[in-house]
Amino acid sequence: MIPNFLMFCAMLSIVFLVIALFSKMQLLKEAQGKIIRLDRSLEEMDEQGKLIMRTDMELNKTQEALDKKISGLNTLQKLSHSIGTTLEENQIFKTIAAEYLEELGFERCLACLWDELTKQFQIHLNIGYTDPELAKIKTTLQEDKKYYFSLVHNGLTSSSLFNPPDFLSKEKIKLYFAANSFIISCVLPKEGSRGFFFVGTQNMETRITEGDCELVTILANQIGQALDNARLFEKAWKSQQELEVKVEERTRQLSQAFEEVKKLDKRKSDFISSVSHELRTPLTSIKGYASILLTGKLGNIPEEALERLKKINRHSDELVHMVNDLLDISRIESGKVIMKFETLSLKEIMEKINDLFAEQFRAKNITFSYQLAEHCDTLSADRSQIERVFINLIGNAFKFTPENGKISVNVKCLDKNIQIDVTDTGFGIPEDAQEAIFEEFYRVENPINQEVKGTGLGLTLVKHIIEGHHGKIWVKSKIGQGSTFSFTIPTN
Repeated sequence: MIPNFLMFCAMLSIVFLVIALFSKMQLLKEAQGKIIRLDRSLEEMDEQGKLIMRTDMELNKTQEALDKKISGLNTLQKLSHSIGTTLEENQIFKTIAAEYLEELGFERCLACLWDELTKQFQIHLNIGYTDPELAKIKTTLQEDKKYYFSLVHNGLTSSSLFNPPDFLSKEKIKLYFAANSFIISCVLPKEGSRGFFFVGTQNMETRITEGDCELVTILANQIGQALDNARLFEKAWKSQQELEVKVEERTRQLSQAFEEVKKLDKRKSDFISSVSHELRTPLTSIKGYASILLTGKLGNIPEEALERLKKINRHSDELVHMVNDLLDISRIESGKVIMKFETLSLKEIMEKINDLFAEQFRAKNITFSYQLAEHCDTLSADRSQIERVFINLIGNAFKFTPENGKISVNVKCLDKNIQIDVTDTGFGIPEDAQEAIFEEFYRVENPINQEVKGTGLGLTLVKHIIEGHHGKIWVKSKIGQGSTFSFTIPTN
């Protein structure tokens, strides 16, 4: 009985031990799983840490690149302002100072432009190079000018990052220009000589970026624009100087011509005045003798002789009238006629004109009318002279207006003038003759003028009288629709 019990207890103990062992193995397995998961988590955290470090480094590089670009843009802006403030070509490159290049990360700079006369590249800017180094550069510019000319001709860019095909090797450029890193950008003005802009550094730690190439390219473009502006300004300035010389010379010539015209005009006036005076004496005698003969005091005159005497008397009157007009024009031009201004009634003048031409109007059945605007009845003028203006203008209208026509006078008040329009329904005046009709002895070539007699002095006299009153006169006319002669007289 006891052995069986002991056996049972032993078996029970073994069972418990197996169960305990199994539980511990299960726990160990779970612990190992946790350890594996923990290792994985640690590996993932390590990768994330490395990623964060790489990202941080990249961000730092990006920030540095951004700071460098912002600094470069600020420097570029200062350079642009400096370049843009000068309009002299030889001063443009002098505005590019060494401190600007240092801010961009370079300590060496050259600007070369092609000289069409010497067929060589000439150096216009040198920063950071010694005389021996400059001599070496001039050698390569001379020996390899076809490569540089091709670079400029095609508008290409060369740098430590990239080099155009069929151009000099980077190593040769570094050797001749004594620069570990460099950028060559073309200067391409629209007119005049072109060239290239070189920047470089010997600093081994400095590395050229695409952003640096962009900045230098922009700077080279701005130099090209500045050269265009300077050359355009120089051309404009030279043109202005030439124009001023031409204007001065032309003004001198015109002044001389004007003085000659004044002398000729005075001689003409003096001649007309002298001749007119000389003509008056024989004309007076001719008219006097003709009048005596017409009275019959010297005996009866045959009918044929009487008719001829009447023609002599009539033509003598016409000549006297022409001589008087010439003398009046001459006096007004020379300032010998003094206008005696007084307040005149336009209505009285119109009634006087109507009475003067009444018989002639009835003979051709011409209707004459006048209209005065309200408060426009008075005029300050020389009575005799202004009446001559009306007589000449209305007389002209009468001559060139056919039977059953109309002649009207319209008076209106303007701001500081009185305007008077004399309108007829006559033949009209060609447009190309409307300025010339106020010149002395000018007569329009048309069938009407061939029938109507005149001297071509009436409108000239009218113009001088109006201008003597500080007014002006003009005409508007169309062939077949009549004419309107308008003139103004100041109210003050």
